[in-house]
Amino acid sequence: MDLGLRNKVIWISAGSKGLGFGIARAVAGEGARVGIGSRNPEHMKSAELRLKSEGGEVFSATLDMRHASSIHAWCQSAITHFGRVDGLVVNAGGPPVGQFNDFEDKDWQSAFELTLLSAVRLIRETLPAFLKQGKGSILTITSSSVKEPIDHLLLSNVFRSGVASLVKSLSLDLAKERIRVNNIIPGRIDTDRVQTLDALAAHKKGMDVLEYRKQQQENIPLGRFGTIDEFGKAAAFLLSDAASYITGASLVVDGGKIRAVY
Repeated sequence: MDLGLRNKVIWISAGSKGLGFGIARAVAGEGARVGIGSRNPEHMKSAELRLKSEGGEVFSATLDMRHASSIHAWCQSAITHFGRVDGLVVNAGGPPVGQFNDFEDKDWQSAFELTLLSAVRLIRETLPAFLKQGKGSILTITSSSVKEPIDHLLLSNVFRSGVASLVKSLSLDLAKERIRVNNIIPGRIDTDRVQTLDALAAHKKGMDVLEYRKQQQENIPLGRFGTIDEFGKAAAFLLSDAASYITGASLVVDGGKIRAVY
């Protein structure tokens, strides 16, 4: 199936590693022109070189989703380079691990700015370009915590649920402008962050990390963790014209792990 992404411009925040890179690779493979941002220059350049080696057209610039000024500068750089945006992926690193008594006000404020306010800021910066074009697709990345809260990830549980609510509200507001807004929910995708969380969880339980990860895989109906390429392909579909009648939706990519009916 042709997703209709050839020569489309897709901007991806936090696109140098993990889930963001999986999406960048998928849409570039479909012929899209890709803009990525990362706060780590080395990771960003490495991702850019890899995508270009695979035939992709890529633009990269420094982006720190914790700061409004960085988001503004990145968007200005991308619009100057490409002149347009057809799809936006809203992505940021996750907040710290912990439970209620582990966090002070400053921790809540920091997580709010990284996880929820960053989404608001990035969409607000990009919206004028979408409105000018009269069409566009916005895709946020959240977490399975928006369906089932995850132990020891209280900050993520709270603020990623806020992003999911933002998506639903914006999908209603922007439908008349032909701007689709969707959310994609990763389950156990084998990223660096998941590996780090697994190591922390295994340590708390006094388990070997490999044994812990084996147990986690056994709890997934498909029997394994997902790959960033599998996740990227699902996201590419939602960003594309092939999903032109889908808005306000949350697509779960989790190998069947979430047992909720949705």
